Amino acid sequence: MSEEQRPRLRDLFRPRPPSTERTVITEADEAIPLPLRITAGYAWRLLLIAAAVAGIIWIVIQLKLLVIPLMVGILITALLWPAFEWMLRHRFPRWAAVAISIVGTLAIVTVLLWLVVWQVRAQLPDVQARSMQAVEEFRQFLLDGPLHLSEKQIQDYIDQGLAILDEQAQLLWNGALAVGSTAAHVVTGAVLSLFILICLLADGAGIWRWALRLFPRAARPAADGAARNGWQTIVNYARTQLLVAAIDAIGIGVGAALLGVPLAIPVAVLVFLGSFVPIVGAVVTGAFAVLLALVYNGPWIALAMLAVVLAVQQIEGHILQPILMGSAVKVHPLAVVLVVAGGSMIGGIPGALFAVPLAAFANVAAVTVSTGSWRTGDQPDADLIWSTVPRQRARRNR
Repeated sequence: MSEEQRPRLRDLFRPRPPSTERTVITEADEAIPLPLRITAGYAWRLLLIAAAVAGIIWIVIQLKLLVIPLMVGILITALLWPAFEWMLRHRFPRWAAVAISIVGTLAIVTVLLWLVVWQVRAQLPDVQARSMQAVEEFRQFLLDGPLHLSEKQIQDYIDQGLAILDEQAQLLWNGALAVGSTAAHVVTGAVLSLFILICLLADGAGIWRWALRLFPRAARPAADGAARNGWQTIVNYARTQLLVAAIDAIGIGVGAALLGVPLAIPVAVLVFLGSFVPIVGAVVTGAFAVLLALVYNGPWIALAMLAVVLAVQQIEGHILQPILMGSAVKVHPLAVVLVVAGGSMIGGIPGALFAVPLAAFANVAAVTVSTGSWRTGDQPDADLIWSTVPRQRARRNR
C-alpha cells in the first residue's frame, strides 16, 4: 500500500458524506419516509451501544471482588501521586518514595482509627442514655402537645419509621458489603488494594506500556495521550477532593467540639470520608452531625451546628478552594448528583465513590481523542466534567 493510500489516524474522526455506491434500496425502503429511516438507524445503533454498556456493567458486577480493590488502589495512588512525584523530583530512590508513601498512609489511617475507637468507647454510653431520654421527651410531647396523638398512633408512626430505616439500612449494608459478604472477602480486598497500590507506585509506567500494546498500533498514540490526560484529571480530582475533605472535616469537627456535641472526632472522620462523594457525601455527613446535636444537645445547639456545617462548606467552596487550587471548572451540580445516584444504584457505596472520577476520566479521554489534543499532550481545550486548570475569562466588548 502506497503512502497516499494509507489511511491517516487523524482522518478517522473526520465526518465523511455517506457513500451510496454499495447501498441497496428496495421498493419497501423507498416507501418508508426518510426521517423514519434515519430515526431507525440511530435507534438500533443506540440500542447496540446500550447493550455493550450493559454487558460491561454486568461483567464488572460479576468481578466486583477484583474490580473494587483495583479501583480503590488506583484512587489511593492518585491521592498519593503529588507527594510521590515530589519525592522523585528531589532525588529520593523510588523504593524509598514507595515505602514512605505506604507507611505514611498506614500510619495516618491507624491514628485516625485509634482516635475514633477511643472516643466512641468513652462517650457512647452517655450518648445512648441521652438519646433515650430525648426520644422519651419527644414521645411525651406528642401525647401532651398540640397534636394530641394517641399511643397507638405514635406506635404506628414508629413502626413505619423503623421499617423505612431498616430498608435503607439494608441498601447501605449491601452497598458496604459490595467488596464481599464475609470478613475474609473484606480482608482479601484490602490486601489486594495494598498490593495494587504498591505495584502502581513502583512500576505504573511499565504496566501502562504493557497495556498500551493491547491497542492497534495506529491507535496507540491517541490512546496514550487520552489516558495520560485522563490520569492527570484523576490526580487533580483526588487532590481537590482531599482538600475539600480535610477542610470540611476540620471545620465541622472543631465546631462540634466547641459546641459540646459528642463524638466530634468520629463525626470529623465520617465527614472526611463522605466528602469524597461530591455534594451528596457532604450533605449526608453534615446532616448526621446536625441530627446528633439535636438528639444530644437540643434544638438550639443543633441549629448552631447546622450554621457551622453551612459556613464551613461555603468558606471551603468559595474562598479557600479557589485560592489554593485556582478557579476549578466543574460540571453542574445536577450532573454530579445524577452521576453519583446512578453509580450508587449500580454499585452501592463503591459505585457512588467511583462514579465521578470514572465519568471524569471517560469525558477527558473522549474529548482528548475528538479534539486531537493527544498529539501535543496538552489538556483538551473544551468543556470537561472535571478540571482544576484555571479558566481564562473572556473579556466582553463594551
